[in-house]
Amino acid sequence: MKNLTPYYFMLFFFILFSCSESKKEIKMTAVEKPIVVLPFQEMTLNDLSDFKVTAANWRITGGASVDRSRTKTLATTEGTGVLVNIPDKGKRGNLVTSFKHGDIEFECDVMMPVGSNSGIYFQSRYEIQLFDSWGVENPQHSDMGGIYQRWDETKEGKEGFEGFAPKVNAAKAPGLWQHLKVIFHAPRFDESGNKIKNARFEEVRLNGALVHQNVEVSGPTRGGSDAKEIPLAPLLIQGDHGPVALRNLKYKLYKVKKVQLADVVLKEFENALPLYPNLDSLTPIREVRTDSISSLMATGVRPQKLLSYVGKLKIPESGDYIFDYKLNRGGGALLIDKDTIISMNGNYSLDSLRVAKVNLPKGEVPFQLIYNKHVPWQIGFGLYVEGPGIQKHSLHASSSLNLPSGEVNPKFIIPLENEPIAQRGFWMHDGKKRTHCIAVGNPEGTHYAYDLESGALLQAWNGDFMDATKMWQGRGEKQLGVPAGFIVSMHGDPELADLKDEKVSWPNKVSDLDYKQLGYEFDSDGLPIFSYQMGSSKVFNKIIPSKENRGLNREIIINGAKDMWFKVADGSKIEQLPDGTYIVNNESYFIDFKDDMLESMVRNSGSTDELLVKIPAGEQELNYSIIW
Repeated sequence: MKNLTPYYFMLFFFILFSCSESKKEIKMTAVEKPIVVLPFQEMTLNDLSDFKVTAANWRITGGASVDRSRTKTLATTEGTGVLVNIPDKGKRGNLVTSFKHGDIEFECDVMMPVGSNSGIYFQSRYEIQLFDSWGVENPQHSDMGGIYQRWDETKEGKEGFEGFAPKVNAAKAPGLWQHLKVIFHAPRFDESGNKIKNARFEEVRLNGALVHQNVEVSGPTRGGSDAKEIPLAPLLIQGDHGPVALRNLKYKLYKVKKVQLADVVLKEFENALPLYPNLDSLTPIREVRTDSISSLMATGVRPQKLLSYVGKLKIPESGDYIFDYKLNRGGGALLIDKDTIISMNGNYSLDSLRVAKVNLPKGEVPFQLIYNKHVPWQIGFGLYVEGPGIQKHSLHASSSLNLPSGEVNPKFIIPLENEPIAQRGFWMHDGKKRTHCIAVGNPEGTHYAYDLESGALLQAWNGDFMDATKMWQGRGEKQLGVPAGFIVSMHGDPELADLKDEKVSWPNKVSDLDYKQLGYEFDSDGLPIFSYQMGSSKVFNKIIPSKENRGLNREIIINGAKDMWFKVADGSKIEQLPDGTYIVNNESYFIDFKDDMLESMVRNSGSTDELLVKIPAGEQELNYSIIW
């Protein structure tokens, strides 16, 4: 997938602002790149030094690949950076980290061979299952991303209990790198060592899809190293079931500490323009002490008020802290120790990213937060903080900012029955809104979004079809369709171009091309056939869901008077596998040309690989599958 950052680049304009609580001048700051979180501790995987002595089934390699025609088969290449388990007779040991953890945020990439099975045990006791679950319609606790069941041999016939299936099967095809993210909280104990709180998986995400949220486990799952629960224990990776490859292992260890507010005073002013007037020139309409901060403290019906909070932050540890200030429209500023670290002067939305990093000493530090709610029908702000060994958490009252949960809204899921559905609307792709899109839902459960304006496939996903909440709820201002399953994104650039030679850069917008949209019509199965004209070439494009596996089959007819090039995919890395298929980014999807006879090539364009196919003059047919 692309990972473009310009959407998040921030430029804050310089303004002046003096206030009674602080005589300092507040200046807007410029941030060239987003600071999102404090850095993870990375496991280098140059050797096995991050782990305790283990069996010979574990090794460090430079790469891994899967033969999709054979079960439990994993090939490796020389080098470093990839952790591989290949169990064999007498070599089937688990792998345990050198560090111990309580609360932890953990991420890694994992590759599963066909039919293989493994698992990651938090505190060596609570398992997130790793399994080749590609194509499973109704996933269980034993499938990829599941929280494995507990086991009690004293309950005959009911030995297995308390397993949790993933909310959605987000497992990719064997041989693709899959991303796992887990936020885990260890059980809590009183001073006498009695457990007072169960272990909890706050969040488990697989390939970006939320598969678990706030799931408690009352004790160790089956296969854990010990039935006794304790505050700290190492991470364990299962090695006795099947081959598996892992890379990019990283983690943060969290303490049970938070930043807290103290001695907070709220001053409320009538809204005035400019967004940041001189507060010395204004008379507050009220001044109160408070133990929380919230946008709902603005008084009146649909109020237009300016709130100024002044107080202290109780800092539990010395070190770097990141503050994230979100607004649902309006303006705002955050001052710490009388220095402005975040300022917003404008109609900022929740999509705006305003963060800052500051080094703070342990103890109490003065702060001021300003929120100017100048739009009567929109309200909300949130202030979040993360620190050394301190998980990101909110400082505002929960009612101050209602963020989307990340889950689809079942009230507005467009249902599918026995025939395809086509829905026009706006669509987000790589942080940009596309305005001439059509989403196509298929009864087989594989769906896609297509951009009519550029003649390009944007995204594909599996599961429920489409969440139309942002189109149909209220005024539907955003007019956005949202995929309801876990997605893979394509390049989204124009797919056909006339390149003078193989070194010419690929055009990234149709305004650079002689492009004309010709619309679409439906075939006898209800599937749309898209057509457009590029110069003298006419293109007919049909996208068919695979009936055999999770994938899309593309049938493209191109009729032109001269040779053209078709861009199938791009990514940080594209390589051809021994079976002839291409793997894009080593993590996103496969491209399978099957028996297509047209000439294809992978070329490098700066930091990006591109998979191109040469289309000779005349009528040509291009067929390939996208598999994920």
